[in-house]
Amino acid sequence: MSASLSRVEPGDLEKLKRHAYRIRRNALLMGEVQGQGYVGQALGVADVLAVAYFRHLKFRADDPEWEGRDRFLLSIGHYAIALYAALIEAGIVSEDEIENYGSDNSILPMSGMAAYTPGMEITGGSLGHGLGIGVGMALGLKRKSSDSFIYNLLSDGELNEGSTWEAAASASHWKLNNLIAIVDVNDQQADDKSSTVLAYEPIADKWTAFGWETWRVNGNDLEELVQAFDAAVSSESDKPRVIICDTLMGRGVPLLEARDKTHFIRVDENEWSLALAQLDDVYGIK
Repeated sequence: MSASLSRVEPGDLEKLKRHAYRIRRNALLMGEVQGQGYVGQALGVADVLAVAYFRHLKFRADDPEWEGRDRFLLSIGHYAIALYAALIEAGIVSEDEIENYGSDNSILPMSGMAAYTPGMEITGGSLGHGLGIGVGMALGLKRKSSDSFIYNLLSDGELNEGSTWEAAASASHWKLNNLIAIVDVNDQQADDKSSTVLAYEPIADKWTAFGWETWRVNGNDLEELVQAFDAAVSSESDKPRVIICDTLMGRGVPLLEARDKTHFIRVDENEWSLALAQLDDVYGIK
């Protein structure tokens, strides 16, 4: 299903663009602290996080456990640097924590753990569990007559996991229209390209066959993302929803966009400042 052609105001897109810029910048600054991190994924998914957090998610920055919040589940725990960058931009985590990223006793460990970080709903890492947890949460919210949504960010590599598809089938069975899955398709995982390890196409048809409302968009195009998120949230269907986002690792930093893509992009010590400068140039920041 293509994204609904809802009207997107230019001013709204400009605000989201600024949020996406700052999410990318936060991720680069954290990566520079440790000299490493999954910054390629963070740069790639920044636009998705900007639209999710600053157009649709209900949250209270000063009360991350507010009962009426929407829940954002990070199934892919190694993307934690991306979610931290968004939580900092949202004011849930202090910007001062950037300099502590990945350090002993930091609230921002290199792999996401719910017990450490405000706004981190689940501990992700061993892939394939996030959507199942999301199904349980969505069912629980339904039984509490809550109008909150569960968002679950998962990766194309997680489509290798049978548990993901078991969760997808159960979500459809229980008519969990308060569950929105977001699949980051960057065609990279630890051993090789995701499509080489286990072919996932036709990805949209598979989700549709499992009984989900399905949108596929350019995950680095804010207008397409807004239209898909708007359609998913406003749909009156009783089906769960999935937004499949094709993204480019390293997006927004030309030197990393052009680098041979692997699961973990190497950034040399002298390249962090260059990456930040290139990001500013791309966004027209002086």
